[in-house]
Amino acid sequence: MGNSDTKLHFRKAVIQLTTRTQPVEASDDVFWDQFWAESSTAMQDVFALVPAAEIRAVREESPSNLATLCYKAVERLVQGADSSCPSEKERQIVVNCTRLLTRILPYIFEDADWRGFFWSTVPGAGRTKHLDEDAADDEARPLAESLLLAIADLLFCPDFTIQSHKKSGLDSAEDVRSIDSCEYIWEAGVGFAQSPPLNYVHDLNRTELLKLLLTCFSEAMYLPPSSDSKTLNPWVSFFCSTENRHALPLFTSLINVVCAYDPVGFGFPYNHLLFSDSREQLVEQSIQILIATLEHEALTASSAALQALDEPTGPDNLFVNYLSRIHREEDLSFILKGLARLLNNPLVQTYLPRSTKKIQFHQELLILFWKFCDFNKKFLFFVLKSSDVLDVLVPILFYLNDARADQSRVGLMHIGVFILLLLSGERNFGVRLNKPFTHRVPMDIPVFTGTHADLLVVIFHKIITSGHQRLQPLFDCLLTIIVNISPYLKSLSMVAANKLLHLLEAFSTPWFLFSAPKNHHLVFFLLEVYNNIIQYQFDGNFNLVYAIIRKRNVFHQLANLPSDTASIQKALQKKKKSGISRTNSTENGSMEGSKPAVPAEPGTLKASLEATPGGSDHPTSSSYLGTLRVILSEFLFNNSSSDLCWFLSRDSSSSACSQVSSWKARLPLQTIMRLLQVLVPQVEKICIDKGLTDESEILNFLQHGTLVGLLPVPHPILIRKYQANAGTAMWFRTYMWGIIYLRNVDPPIWYDTDIRLFEIQRI
Repeated sequence: MGNSDTKLHFRKAVIQLTTRTQPVEASDDVFWDQFWAESSTAMQDVFALVPAAEIRAVREESPSNLATLCYKAVERLVQGADSSCPSEKERQIVVNCTRLLTRILPYIFEDADWRGFFWSTVPGAGRTKHLDEDAADDEARPLAESLLLAIADLLFCPDFTIQSHKKSGLDSAEDVRSIDSCEYIWEAGVGFAQSPPLNYVHDLNRTELLKLLLTCFSEAMYLPPSSDSKTLNPWVSFFCSTENRHALPLFTSLINVVCAYDPVGFGFPYNHLLFSDSREQLVEQSIQILIATLEHEALTASSAALQALDEPTGPDNLFVNYLSRIHREEDLSFILKGLARLLNNPLVQTYLPRSTKKIQFHQELLILFWKFCDFNKKFLFFVLKSSDVLDVLVPILFYLNDARADQSRVGLMHIGVFILLLLSGERNFGVRLNKPFTHRVPMDIPVFTGTHADLLVVIFHKIITSGHQRLQPLFDCLLTIIVNISPYLKSLSMVAANKLLHLLEAFSTPWFLFSAPKNHHLVFFLLEVYNNIIQYQFDGNFNLVYAIIRKRNVFHQLANLPSDTASIQKALQKKKKSGISRTNSTENGSMEGSKPAVPAEPGTLKASLEATPGGSDHPTSSSYLGTLRVILSEFLFNNSSSDLCWFLSRDSSSSACSQVSSWKARLPLQTIMRLLQVLVPQVEKICIDKGLTDESEILNFLQHGTLVGLLPVPHPILIRKYQANAGTAMWFRTYMWGIIYLRNVDPPIWYDTDIRLFEIQRI
């Protein structure tokens, strides 16, 4: 609000709403106009002057007043859209109503009895006339639909959210209902070549409306987690349907605004400290709207199993439809370069500390990139057909490495690994990884000269060896990625080769193998990696061959692994701790760059997949936000290795022994044992004959050696592709809304409401 008097008047109106014993008539415009017609009501003021307790009090004690307030606010938005907001006063009313509805809607959603309110026709004076004057069946239009259509219209309202094409001086303003909004797309990019001039006020108005739209979509946060793929969000469903005539230009505007955004701007140092950036807020709201609408599709494009269902999936989602049909090379290139530029922004290094703006919405970017790959296979193939995919790989590895020891960022770890698993299912990804890695990225990793494949192996090794225990469910995915790319890796560095052998050394210790029923899978994955490289890329991988020879005892111990009850019990009693051993290795115990696992960093907002939630604390003021964890549903990622005494807890020790014997007999050791049988005597002879103490000559010998005709017949390459299912779809929904919840704290739209999709923990 402009001054203290205006705030006082607004506050009095709120108090009247809560204290009046009789319902206020909808026709009493003098009363209702107090909430939006006097002057500008800043968003922060709305949240301060309309406390949560009073909204709930009105909801419980004066429900008709709350219903009328919502109806009247929507009515004013519809009127604003109908009139195209010709005056500054009309625009201010629209903004005030937008902010008020953004404040109130979460308290409508949190109450199950109120949740259907906006989807019913609300009786009231003038509803037919004002809300749906042109509708054939006026009373059939629910309040939610009127609100969503009004928001869509207002997002393309000349001189309010878009630049009018009419020349100044003309008597009549452009009518929002008659314009072709495809001519008013907000930014050049996909399907639109013109770049409209930046307008600070238009950006702010768009941001306000998108914030309200996101609040409408957030009804999903007030429903408990469910793996039911047929559950559709009615707000998203309607907004992305053919009922919304602005669906295409709005989708295009959101995509283009995000992908065209350059936080560095003209490159002036500290430019973000000197100039306000209205576009950044718009970009953040745009990407959150995009991921919320794209999540809505019940059946994902990559899930053949779900597509086979005959059950109806509801109306088509136009946003998903438009995304899946993008095919022009220039459009695909624009999207990929835009996403890669933003993902790489936090990695930008300058000589002047903090001289460039660092974006904070990288998790939303990862979700959006995932959606593009999932719904548009042409985009996925475009990403993989050139080395541009590495511009996405490097920042993902950076984020994974940075988050590995922070338990509050398990969600970030999962989305990053999911993306890499999806990419690794395509041959071209493995081929591209052979490109030399020459970047200087701020990561605490050992110095090496090698390829992007080496970088991936080194980072994955760090995640496994120095991440926190709650990452153990990801070990299978991490090793599956390495298995998928291994047949195409032409030359691993010595650093990466040693890391791979160290993982086998740790995972093959008897105490770890016997501690859980599926731990042996990790050994099978690693053996498959070695076999793929030996059989298909032997010539250039002398570093790995040398590492295998040096660690040959590990393979011999695996081949001779005891499987009797006494040995199993002895191994478990010797070492009963979770995780993998860092002391059994002959490598340095500290490991380069390793960090101990730590709790969430204080003073930050992170998303988390906490398994055991603590008590919730909901401050009502943004100045007391502190640090939050969003505790997401973890039913999909229950750690199968949690029972470290699995065999000992069994009633039948003979059953455990038989299971060990079963998988031990299937260990794919033949290729490696044959390699050792042929090369070890030759290497030992060279060392004895020449008295070698320098490994360079041995590497030279291995580099020029061959095993053609000496190895078993090459096995077929097996690629394990990501398969979508109801569980992962539910996880993505929960993770996405957890991120949106945490990122919208100024004002804290959902902060003190009864969220049910996940739990909130204050730390």
